[in-house]
Amino acid sequence: MLVNLNDVLKKAQREHYAVGLFNTTDTDMLEAALTAAEELRSPIIIGTAEVLLPYGEFGLIGPSVLDCARRASVPVVVHYDHGLTFERCMQALKMGFSSVMFDGSAGEEAKNLQDTAEIVKIAHAFGATVEGEIGHVGEAANRDNATSDRYTTPEEAEQFIARTGVDALAVAIGTAHGAYKEKPRLDLERLKAIRAKVDTPLVLHGGSGLSDDDFRNTVREGIAKVNIFTDLCLAGNAGMAEGLQKGLSYNEIRNLKVEKIKEAVKTKMRLFGSENKAI
Repeated sequence: MLVNLNDVLKKAQREHYAVGLFNTTDTDMLEAALTAAEELRSPIIIGTAEVLLPYGEFGLIGPSVLDCARRASVPVVVHYDHGLTFERCMQALKMGFSSVMFDGSAGEEAKNLQDTAEIVKIAHAFGATVEGEIGHVGEAANRDNATSDRYTTPEEAEQFIARTGVDALAVAIGTAHGAYKEKPRLDLERLKAIRAKVDTPLVLHGGSGLSDDDFRNTVREGIAKVNIFTDLCLAGNAGMAEGLQKGLSYNEIRNLKVEKIKEAVKTKMRLFGSENKAI
């Protein structure tokens, strides 16, 4: 069933587990993620991100995800991740996405507030939810996730939510997008302070590559949504490499890739505590 963030994250926050967002660029990844959710009876957030559109054309992957979500036996949020432009966010909403993230965190704070608030008004008119971001979630390739002066403060989080009306907030506590080159150091005390200040569900970006304890600790301290993509790519690569080494056919390699991605999704769902949490 197609739902929005409020339908899954409020329950996750109350019951102290997290729901995974698994970005997809093709129907192989989509099949793997959705099958994992149905087999584990877990809610799931599936979508794509603006930076991924060159690898999975929006007009192809978007309708595919929406169709699967509507037919699914578990709650599925179809989410447009890291929307960088007003135009693309509107395209996602008109297509039928039940949630969008507007990411203006790299620009001026005042403009981020203004643009996010405007998108919230429009998205809510569509019956969709909005995730915003305040602070700087770094890029692992640049090793800038440790730039603590860009971490989210509790006061920033409270003000951002009050002024924009976002339904979920991505916070910067030491994670980064992409594959880590060194072990990240997460500021759990900062996360606890933010959680104590706001009631809005909090989101952890840059989840791929964190340790099992990192996931358990951040969910325990208040994270309700975790974004995963790189780990799915690594699992798919491993499946294809194994298939090639075994001399399998194209279709057999494809099926092995899907199976490896599905198992990676299941592993994360169990870590997040969302197994058997589907309504």
